[in-house]
Amino acid sequence: MIPKAILMADPATVDLEADPIRPDWILSGAPEASSKILATSRDWISNLVVWECTAGRFNWHYTRDEILVVLSGEAAIVHESGEKRHFGPGDVVFFPAGTSCTWLVTERIRKVAVVRETLWWPLGICVKIWNKILWKLGGKGMLTPHPVERTPAGVSQHPEQ
Repeated sequence: MIPKAILMADPATVDLEADPIRPDWILSGAPEASSKILATSRDWISNLVVWECTAGRFNWHYTRDEILVVLSGEAAIVHESGEKRHFGPGDVVFFPAGTSCTWLVTERIRKVAVVRETLWWPLGICVKIWNKILWKLGGKGMLTPHPVERTPAGVSQHPEQ
């Protein structure tokens, strides 16, 4: 059994590694991106990521669901429909898998994101029902993800009490 740990991190100070944007996605400027995976779920379906990018304009195609919280900086996205939305510190954004948009980063942006592989919806419903049955029987859902033990720079973990 994997030991349970609570992840504690200051995403504003986590050291990131180069994570270049695909050159064919860059539309203007010279945006430089970097990131760090802080944790991966036991089932490898979800990752907790810190991502940062300098100013520039680029396309982005989401192959997985992503929920992000902006920590610092500012940007706008232009959705495929042409709708433009600005966001900054404290804003929460959800990008469903299969969507595309154009990012317009005006000021270095740093975000924390939960990136999740999508499940075929009938399978997702089955997992949810299975976990609910187990919970009602007094156990924890067997398919509920637990964090993998990792300790990247700027991150500490504390065992559950």
